Amino acid sequence: MDRIQILFLDSGTGGLPYMLRLKELAPEVRCVYIGDTANFPYGEKTLAQIECMARETTERAIKCFNPQIVVVACNTMSVAALKSLRASFDVPFVGTVPAIKLAAKSTQNKKIGLLATRHTIEDPYTEDLISQFAPDCKVYKRGDGELISFIEHHLFTASADERLAAVAPAVEFFKTCGVDTVVLACTHFLHLFSEFETAFGKSINVIDSREGVAKQALRLLSESPKLEDFSREIKDVPDMGVYVTSLKTASDEFEYKNWCRLSNVPFMGLLP
Repeated sequence: MDRIQILFLDSGTGGLPYMLRLKELAPEVRCVYIGDTANFPYGEKTLAQIECMARETTERAIKCFNPQIVVVACNTMSVAALKSLRASFDVPFVGTVPAIKLAAKSTQNKKIGLLATRHTIEDPYTEDLISQFAPDCKVYKRGDGELISFIEHHLFTASADERLAAVAPAVEFFKTCGVDTVVLACTHFLHLFSEFETAFGKSINVIDSREGVAKQALRLLSESPKLEDFSREIKDVPDMGVYVTSLKTASDEFEYKNWCRLSNVPFMGLLP
């Protein structure tokens, strides 16, 4: 088989919806997803730690799969390390930054909620996005590492009531703030998109960046040389698969296999 076309990187399983959306738009594109579970969660790390971890994982992934395009399917990694990654590797990168621009176009009352990791909330890059695209809006921020942990480790066994209970603190916070638009600015939250929509009701619009990221990656791919122009081959890789960098406990492999089963994606095990 030819080299991988698009490589997706995240700290865990949160970015899977980005790969799934791209495959909906272009089923023929060969993708690999890598969760840096050895360093999860990124959102509680320092900037220097995130840059180092992202660079090391990206280097391993590129050596293994020689991708044409890399999608950083993690808001925290994108905000903290995308500039560094682009400077370090000779491959096009697509980042997943908070959809502030889209939120500013969507809001009617100029009150926007931003749900993210602690690092994304505090990073100056996020403030720059707000200043550039939503200068006339009030942005209410909430970092929710506890919800990210729930999604990573308990979501696939949680009942419908438990899922709604998990999003309830964030929903109540933003309702109290009076927002009419909420940005899900951590890829993990996309796994609970329908629960957020249900809990917010029709008065609050929930948005993310899946569509824009998928279309940008496909645009860059269309500008790359065709696969047949490359001689390097990647053996035994399906047209879509998930790898992780660590299986820390005996239950980890079971958890990730279940994630992949629910997403209908092959689990390939540890990153070589």
